[in-house]
Amino acid sequence: MTVYIALLRAVNVAGTALQMTELKSICETLGFTDVKTYIQSGNVLFRSDETEAKVAEKIDEALGRKFGKKPGVMVRSTREMEAIAENAPFPDAKPNFLLMHFLPEKAPNDALDKMVAPDGEEAVVAGREIYVHYPVGSGKSKLKLPALKPGTSRNLNTVRKLAEMARAMEG
Repeated sequence: MTVYIALLRAVNVAGTALQMTELKSICETLGFTDVKTYIQSGNVLFRSDETEAKVAEKIDEALGRKFGKKPGVMVRSTREMEAIAENAPFPDAKPNFLLMHFLPEKAPNDALDKMVAPDGEEAVVAGREIYVHYPVGSGKSKLKLPALKPGTSRNLNTVRKLAEMARAMEG
């Protein structure tokens, strides 16, 4: 069975409340095993024999029924999450000021063309992720980058922890 990490978009923000115990229960109902959650921002790890696309669709559908609209779910394998953490650019950035924006599909070639970075933000596109260094922190940043809209973000500390948890599940 494959270990997957699912990252939920727009959960526990803007009135979309979801307890992690409920997320765990939903995932178990969908037939996933060894389900674990990490912090309140919508991170869930589990095992499944299904494809990445299928597990993402099943979680999105289940949450869509709960919330009345699908939040968006990005799914990565253990190896993908490890590579995302290992290949993070901006080695001098504080880990909590370096965010990986996970996208549902490969970023378009022109993803950074419309970027407005008034606080000195820097971005690098890498497949289905866009790494962004926020020198003033993402909460204070005035960054405008339309390519980030369909995705969800996690800081480097969280990505490293999720990769570590997934690797431990691999045995």
